[in-house]
Amino acid sequence: MKLLLAEDTRDLNRALTAVLSRNDYEVDAVYDGAAASERLEEETYDVIVLDIMMPKKDGLQVLADLRAQNIMTPVLLLTAKAEIDDRVTGLDAGADDYLTKPFAMQELLARVRSLTRRQTVYAGTDLQFGDIRLNADCFELSSGNSVRLSLREFELMRTLIMHRGRELDTGYLLEHVWGHDEEAGPDTVWLYISYLRGKLQAVNSAVVIVGERGGSFHLEEGKS
Repeated sequence: MKLLLAEDTRDLNRALTAVLSRNDYEVDAVYDGAAASERLEEETYDVIVLDIMMPKKDGLQVLADLRAQNIMTPVLLLTAKAEIDDRVTGLDAGADDYLTKPFAMQELLARVRSLTRRQTVYAGTDLQFGDIRLNADCFELSSGNSVRLSLREFELMRTLIMHRGRELDTGYLLEHVWGHDEEAGPDTVWLYISYLRGKLQAVNSAVVIVGERGGSFHLEEGKS
């Protein structure tokens, strides 16, 4: 697995590179966003790890440029606790996951493994419900047109489709979509439900997600 690491704190960058390399990842390490963008123009990666706050070009801009070019490589954002708005902006822009500093190295490895493993597991397993199609190869939701989903959005929509006709409560979704992510809570589920509702509207789908904050959710086929 080939990984791009963009982190401007040199000691942390070196430590992360050493840990990832010892775990059989081939790591290209850079120290600013401009260098990250240059590497992305030249190379293809399995996972990209971006710090949000970097000189020359921040991680959010690197991510935005990446998705604008239709490059769908999974992206893990590294964020400070105070950067809550940036985390939301990053997820909106197409980040697949984020990790809050300070973090344990084992947690970073688990997040990277999760991004690479899920891509393999989902390959070729397209799903349909009503007028929507969930494309596992490129994490796209399509109906009248198509939009890309982040990894969490994809997992959440996949879970809802696979359990059509069943009410899935917030606790169930936390367990099956977010697993052992200690930072996730009921508000996280609601945030992603809101994201998916917006993307269903963006593709002109008649499918709706029924449910209220903190409660249970299910899909319904609305009227076109």
